[in-house]
Amino acid sequence: MIDPNYSNYNVQAKTNEDKILLWQLFAVFFQIGCFTFGGGIAMLPLIQKAVVEKKNWVSETDFVNMLAITNSVPGAFAINCAIFIGYQKRGLLGGIAAALGVVLPSFIIILAIAYILLQGKKILWLDDFFTGVRPAVIALILGAGLKMGKKMLKLPFDFMMLVIGLVLMIFTPLHPVFIIIFGSLIGLLYLNRKGALK
Repeated sequence: MIDPNYSNYNVQAKTNEDKILLWQLFAVFFQIGCFTFGGGIAMLPLIQKAVVEKKNWVSETDFVNMLAITNSVPGAFAINCAIFIGYQKRGLLGGIAAALGVVLPSFIIILAIAYILLQGKKILWLDDFFTGVRPAVIALILGAGLKMGKKMLKLPFDFMMLVIGLVLMIFTPLHPVFIIIFGSLIGLLYLNRKGALK
């Protein structure tokens, strides 16, 4: 049965989407780029908090699906996420704005550090700084994973794939790409088998 308010939802969604300006996409991802240490997957909790919890640009389910897509294609994880979300909200310009936002802080900071090092100066506090940051990054990633896991791991199959993936990651020399391919193939076989049994 079609919800009689379906058209109203569409109008509201379009109105909300129209309010997302290019500078807002840039600003959100610029902030993520400024306050994420560790790069790559370390950006996951900040991206999730910004686009799912604060801005409500994507749902939790869509965010997890986006992670699967962006991790399955070449390129830096954070940049892929930014382009995906930006493009989804404002098309090509949105993707460019979000991507610029997420890479610009790192670009500026690396240029500044490289300039200092080329002058022959040592940054004595940098090693101490990262010694404290590394455990915090692990905690952030673990926290985001547990939060998403509570919502997404519902079926026995989900838990089985989680355990298999962890075992393969920890105890085998397999590259993550092959684990992703393996998981996708098992998922396809499982869904086809499940559909055939109906």
